[in-house]
Amino acid sequence: MATVDQLLSELRRLGRARASELGQRLGVSQPTISRLITASGDRICRMGSGRAVEYAPTRSIPPLGTRTSIYRVDESGTVHRDGTLHFLASDHQWLEQEKGPGTFFEGLPPFAVDMSPQGFIGRSFSTRYPELKLPRRLADWSDDDRLVALALRGEDCSGNLILGDESLNRFLAQLPQPAQPDDYPHLAQASISGQPGSSAGGEQPKFLTYSEGRHVLVKFSGSEGSAALRWKDLLISESIALDVIRAEGLPAATARPLSLAGRQFLEVERFDRIGPRGRRALLSLGAIANEYLGHLDHWTNAARRLLSAKLIGPDDARMMRWLDAFGQLIGNTDRHFWNLSFFEDAKGRLQLTPVYDMLPMIFAPVEGELVERRFEPAPPTADNLDVWAHAARAAVAYWGQLVESTELSSDFRERCLHCKTAVEELIRRAPVA
Repeated sequence: MATVDQLLSELRRLGRARASELGQRLGVSQPTISRLITASGDRICRMGSGRAVEYAPTRSIPPLGTRTSIYRVDESGTVHRDGTLHFLASDHQWLEQEKGPGTFFEGLPPFAVDMSPQGFIGRSFSTRYPELKLPRRLADWSDDDRLVALALRGEDCSGNLILGDESLNRFLAQLPQPAQPDDYPHLAQASISGQPGSSAGGEQPKFLTYSEGRHVLVKFSGSEGSAALRWKDLLISESIALDVIRAEGLPAATARPLSLAGRQFLEVERFDRIGPRGRRALLSLGAIANEYLGHLDHWTNAARRLLSAKLIGPDDARMMRWLDAFGQLIGNTDRHFWNLSFFEDAKGRLQLTPVYDMLPMIFAPVEGELVERRFEPAPPTADNLDVWAHAARAAVAYWGQLVESTELSSDFRERCLHCKTAVEELIRRAPVA
């Protein structure tokens, strides 16, 4: 007679299987398989419904167990039960949804990837929550560590989802703590003090807060030295880039530069938040590409793949290619897949969010040191021929605004003049309609 242990052993070999296949492999009847599955309790996860039902072995994550609840916060701030995330063997997951079919993931679901602590703010997560006993370095975290963080202290992640009852309880018990711009120097110092080790090499310091009725991400420069002056120039340049993009008819994040207590701040309004409690679903291009495309090369190719897969419409695909061309022409060397995001509606349809993190990163300091890099704008190609001329004219206008800005240092403005001249020369050499 087959046992529960034999059933579990067979499932671990297969990864996932239907009851009929398990019965054949164990040489037992359908009723016996059903009895063994019931006796297995939460060591086996039922996936799907009807004839398509499959079964998979679970894994237990201390202190979460074999699953965690998922909640969705809508634009009014109302909480809805959205489903259950089951933890399966071999780091797989099964998303059981309250409405609609479930989804099997070989790793973390895309939304969990985006929600996980990362970057400058994420570096201090284990320091802020030592009771979770997570590795100090994010690079040492496993997917299970990320799930623990999200389920126990994930009340304020990007997007509109909350994992775990404990994180939901924290969200329900807390109201946003309002801050004023005058508080930013103190908040900047606190965010630096909370960083493990020395300064966050290469990562732009920032913090999140709720200011003047808006959820904002606030970037800031150092207070002294050549690198601090360069970041001041760059933060102002980012604000101007978003204004230029908006003037060209493309959505861009709302940003406001502020000079306070010897630091330059850039306050960027979060577009995944509405009022004090409301939220919007959000997915980065990186999370989408990892799950559905399998390529992480550049935005132009990603636009074509997403359009071909019918994940986005032609307008968003064109906008992505325009942003890729414009970003290259303004020296934005940081056009990675996590610097472009999409809203996701209830039916899973994607729409490009306002642009953010668009600035001439070619001039960014490295580890606190200024590094000389040559700006070489690229000519049009067959992939961007229809958008390049418009993007190039916008780039010339952008460099021109930087040259004329009295808020920027004279050295930086001189660099911008060279860049403007280079793009103008390229336009003359590569005329396109």
